[in-house]
Amino acid sequence: MPLSMSRQLSLLLLATLMGSGLFEPWPSAGQTLDVASVQAAPQARIVPPSPSYQFPNGKKFVYTVEWHSLTAGMATMQFDSEGSGEKLTARATSSGAVNFLYPVHSWFNASIDPKTFCTTQLFKHSEEGKRKREIKIQVDPARAKSVLDEKNLKNGETRHEEDDSPTCATDILSGFFYLGSRPLLASSDELLPVVDGGKPTVVRARVESQEEIDVPGGNFHTTRVLLDPINGKFEGKGQIWVWYSNDAHIPIQMKAKLQWGTVMFKLQRIEN
Repeated sequence: MPLSMSRQLSLLLLATLMGSGLFEPWPSAGQTLDVASVQAAPQARIVPPSPSYQFPNGKKFVYTVEWHSLTAGMATMQFDSEGSGEKLTARATSSGAVNFLYPVHSWFNASIDPKTFCTTQLFKHSEEGKRKREIKIQVDPARAKSVLDEKNLKNGETRHEEDDSPTCATDILSGFFYLGSRPLLASSDELLPVVDGGKPTVVRARVESQEEIDVPGGNFHTTRVLLDPINGKFEGKGQIWVWYSNDAHIPIQMKAKLQWGTVMFKLQRIEN
């Protein structure tokens, strides 16, 4: 596997399940986003969960990551109570040839208001090859801002940035479970405001079909949902499909399709 391809795959481990930029590496300071176009989409909103919705606290979802039928790594996601809020913890670790050429060992935390499903804070620790960094994003709804602080753990360099933000938004990982709290009716179509890296975007979530799938964790009847960025820096760079179990709306399988290939995330097991 060429080193450049290995690095892209390693970044995708972070991008798809660690929220380090969705479909590309962390943007440079010179990149900008047309925030006005994001905020001009009035239907983009986060709907509070129904009173009957229960966060899957104490359950760890373990996924294998495949690229061209090769196992490229493992990823986990887990919800736990955090005071009056909820905390999502995710980890991504490369394996096999990817780990040999470009190891990835990273984790991600998101704090969420369980009454609204709004993300209030993000923390990312990423180790990609020789690169090591930490990123904290604090959402300030009173000022409609997101505040980013990034630190390069190799050389100590820091970056501070404030950006306009929706007063209520999800993040790229919590968004998987937010959609699981929705009815997922046939042909339903929603626009989600997403904050990641301090720059907001809008993702269209469209229910496409019902499918029965087999993954290492078993056989499931699922609803397939397409996630498609419709504006901002992620527009046109790729798509993600998520298969939700019909009984508990758990993400069973995820597929990220990019210009250079397709990566699959398949549920291996659920740990209590």
